[in-house]
Amino acid sequence: MDFPVELLANAIVAGLLLGGFYAAVTAGISIAFGILDIVNIAHPAFIILGSYIAYIVNANFGIDPILVSLIMLPAFYVLGGAVYQVYYASFERRGQEALRGLAFFFGLLFITEVGLVLVFGVDYRYVEAIYIGPTLRFSFIDLPLRMLIPCLVSLLMMLCLQLYLTRTFIGRAIMAVSQDQLALRLMAADPVRIKRIAFGISIATAAIAGAFLIVIQPVEPSVGREYIGRVFAICVLGGMGSLPGTVLAAILLGIVESITATFYGPSWAPAVSFGFLLLTLAFRPAGILGR
Repeated sequence: MDFPVELLANAIVAGLLLGGFYAAVTAGISIAFGILDIVNIAHPAFIILGSYIAYIVNANFGIDPILVSLIMLPAFYVLGGAVYQVYYASFERRGQEALRGLAFFFGLLFITEVGLVLVFGVDYRYVEAIYIGPTLRFSFIDLPLRMLIPCLVSLLMMLCLQLYLTRTFIGRAIMAVSQDQLALRLMAADPVRIKRIAFGISIATAAIAGAFLIVIQPVEPSVGREYIGRVFAICVLGGMGSLPGTVLAAILLGIVESITATFYGPSWAPAVSFGFLLLTLAFRPAGILGR
């Protein structure tokens, strides 16, 4: 029996596209958890919130969901800054950010989810766009546009974030804020303000990831729970705070999941992907591009 080369090739391509989406979903965690040491377990809830906003505007005005997410970036940035300010005043300033801060984000997760259930119910919602449905075909390789477009925009977003963090004063301050706050103060940078900006950026990425999610699949309020373990795994696997590492880890995990789902069934994909994570960290504890 011949080895199914076409099936394997399509599984790898699908994994690459899925990895691009995973990178967008994990970007905010890489900033909040990887750089700021804030365990924002509620990040998937903000992604679902972004999905529903894209759905509302798309259903009522017919505007492309990804365009809606770009328009909503400033609002999500302000929301993120406000959430961090509450977190700082209630927990971080008092040195209680570990367990109580985690409970705070769990609370945000469930409040957001319950609020969406009360408003929208538990029915799945979807959006319409010209690229949802069509598929590009090159020889025996299929490229569904509903996966390709989010993947390309996601990689562009990650590139912009990396350039911002490495080429600007605020970006370099964000990278340094969890390492040496005294040095930041000596450079006339307020660590609290820097963290507020960084956390605002991390939540702003959720708006874009939410649009990608509802383009790829219909959503309902509890869908975000499926990504909680996965995004933290990708963040750790890539190397804490490394956006290039996040992209590589997301692509690797996407390929592993896609191949596993194709040849052994979707139910095996999470187990194999987390097994891959454990094996990688056993030989590379700092992650792929960790310091």
